[in-house]
Amino acid sequence: MIKAISSLRKSLILPLHLHIRTVQTFSKYNAQAASALREERKKPVYQNGDDEYADLDWDNLGFALTPADYMYVMKCSKDGEFTKGELSRFGNIQLSPSAGVLNYGQAIYEGTKAYRKENGKLLLFRPDHNAMRMKIGAERMLMPSPSVDQFVDAVKQIAFANKRWVPPSGKGSLYIRPLLMGSGPVLGLGPAPEYTFIVYASPVGNYFKEGIAALNLYVEEEYVRAAPGGAGGVKSITNYAPVLKALSRAKSRGFSDVLYLDSVKKKYLEEASSCNVFVLKGRTISTPATNGTILEGITRKSVMEIANDQGYQVVEKTVHVDEVMDADEVFCTGTAVGVAPVGTITYQDKRVEYKTGDESVCEKLRSVLVGIQTGLIEDKKGWVTDIN
Repeated sequence: MIKAISSLRKSLILPLHLHIRTVQTFSKYNAQAASALREERKKPVYQNGDDEYADLDWDNLGFALTPADYMYVMKCSKDGEFTKGELSRFGNIQLSPSAGVLNYGQAIYEGTKAYRKENGKLLLFRPDHNAMRMKIGAERMLMPSPSVDQFVDAVKQIAFANKRWVPPSGKGSLYIRPLLMGSGPVLGLGPAPEYTFIVYASPVGNYFKEGIAALNLYVEEEYVRAAPGGAGGVKSITNYAPVLKALSRAKSRGFSDVLYLDSVKKKYLEEASSCNVFVLKGRTISTPATNGTILEGITRKSVMEIANDQGYQVVEKTVHVDEVMDADEVFCTGTAVGVAPVGTITYQDKRVEYKTGDESVCEKLRSVLVGIQTGLIEDKKGWVTDIN
């Protein structure tokens, strides 16, 4: 039996030169496959200058992730400069389990959009303001940040590389998400030793399921969004998960979103889960002042300027919840939501209805803003950036 097994083993052992030839053959095929894969990845998804669109139902875009082809990645050591970034195919990234972002939430993000004009050209809306806001947020979270030029260049590259994912004019926009995070490993509480700046994109339509219909909001009295001295005034990722419980509860009751009150007296309006709030009474438009607990929205800032141009008195102040319940109109603003009318607000079982529709102030302000963003109205303010 032992001799038979020994004989079988010998019959299965290949001569050395056959082993080498087999390894060489496999190496050759592996090299060819890797080369073919690299070439496939190099192939452009579109030809510059053509009008090819991605295969999507542009008439039914919601606000859900549909990853565009490319993302942008740039790295930085804690005490160094950001290196030159590069485009790569959208995909997963590698992170240490002890990365600062995973353990201590050291990260901030921005949101901006690319729009397509009727002639097919692409526009960005005030990306330099997103860049400056990221720098302010990074300082608060003890992180280095890209320069304004680096930020804007990355956003331009992402918009152009993903050109086919920018919806046709009037059908939506390409939502662009710049993200800055502590990607280096850290165990004890402290800043990460390395940071990564990523920009990715997704075509989107309306943020709320109601589309452009009026929202139904609920004033939250149990949970608060931010507190004085915290990070509510910057786009830290840590600001958003805590609102999910209140938001989920409100949606289960049929509301669109939650309005949060101040954390001290719980009598003054702050903002909704992901957007700023405006209150109209007569010719006066009031919005909560950005005092460290409220994000200074770029859409907010733009709408305030447009309203001023149209002769409204725009006031930043503390807004008592009773003022909200006595208002003529209420509307929300943000990059994701745009300018969204509020139809009703419920507070302590009292439900109030507000004016909405084509003749509302909200709709007039929204029309001007969207007109500038999409090139239908001449931009006399220098807000729009062309992507050549």
